[in-house]
Amino acid sequence: MHIVIMGCGRVGSALAQTLEEQGHTVAVIDQDPTAFRRLGSSFGGRRVTGVGFDQDTLREAGIEEAGAFAAVSSGDNSNIIAARVAREMFGIENVAARIYDPRRAEVYQRLGIPTVATVRWTADQMLRRLLPSGAEPLWRDPTGGVQLAEVHTSPAWVGHRISRLQDETGVRVAFLTRLGEAILPSSQTVLQEGDLVHVMMRTDEIDRVEAAFAKGPEQEGGH
Repeated sequence: MHIVIMGCGRVGSALAQTLEEQGHTVAVIDQDPTAFRRLGSSFGGRRVTGVGFDQDTLREAGIEEAGAFAAVSSGDNSNIIAARVAREMFGIENVAARIYDPRRAEVYQRLGIPTVATVRWTADQMLRRLLPSGAEPLWRDPTGGVQLAEVHTSPAWVGHRISRLQDETGVRVAFLTRLGEAILPSSQTVLQEGDLVHVMMRTDEIDRVEAAFAKGPEQEGGH
């Protein structure tokens, strides 16, 4: 996948290096050309000097063929504007914005932009929003037969109850992460945009469960 990162501070440079090591192509945007020194001489991706929410700068960084966009500059407003431009102007589904003010994070989540508040920031959190396909194993029992995993969930499930998700996919939802907080859902809990869904399932059923979560709910009336 090609991934565009706005901001080449400690977070952006670490993210860029990790993604490149995983085999992705990466472009990093920063207003300060000296910031690219953090990437090191071994970094093979693009270094683009400019403002991360400028459409021409984004095009230069390869946004049109990108699969994901991360806004991790030092400015909350710049990050959220850039994330919205990437999603709304260029149709990038996997976007994430780093937010310093956790009170703002909830507002931005309602705009459909997944946010990572700096106090809770980890490279793992950001990576899982940028590369959300499939299941991310979190725990396995000693026999390896059962595991807890975060499973990428189609936006089509938003607005449906956990009970329906469980009935149609055959899994048990262990907990949700919503706005950075873990919550234990009841069968009546309704999935919201930005929820991360963690499920218990048999290891040999991962492929089936991933497909069911990615597909969305069955249409009413059996169509």
